Amino acid sequence: MLRVKEGDLDKLGLLFERYKRPLFGFFYGMTKDAELCEDLVQNVFFRILKYRYLFRGEGDFKTWMFHIARNVNHDHFRKNKWKLKESLENWEERLGTDENRATEFQQDEEMQLLSMAMERLPEDKREILMLSKFQDKKYKEIGEIIGCSEGAVKVKVFRALQELKEVYRELEKHL
Repeated sequence: MLRVKEGDLDKLGLLFERYKRPLFGFFYGMTKDAELCEDLVQNVFFRILKYRYLFRGEGDFKTWMFHIARNVNHDHFRKNKWKLKESLENWEERLGTDENRATEFQQDEEMQLLSMAMERLPEDKREILMLSKFQDKKYKEIGEIIGCSEGAVKVKVFRALQELKEVYRELEKHL
């Protein structure tokens, strides 16, 4: 990133290739819309290019990048005020063809239930779970991304998991 900051813009392509998948995973966990995720990843790298002069090189690049990603996500939600969509496309194909169809169906149902529970969480709790559980970020790194202490991140993750469990149980009761 320091080379990009100094004007070697070809290195941005290397950064894009290295970090597009983790960013896509983060956005997909937040939106469940692959096409939108691709656009949001592009927006992150546009902002990295636009604000490259702000990168100091003192901290970890990934932390700075995910801070930008978080802002891109918030800006998109605020600008478009859209709701997450629940996708049940190709449900027949997901049933499978082998003898373990019932087991696969149950696992798929549990994953959909978990996905629905995640979607019902407030955005801040969904975001903290995406960073900690699906992006494998350390609490200290998450604290740097969202602007709070490591201890506060631990509390936020714990509370988000508790609420996720409650929402999951409620959904389970109604199905």
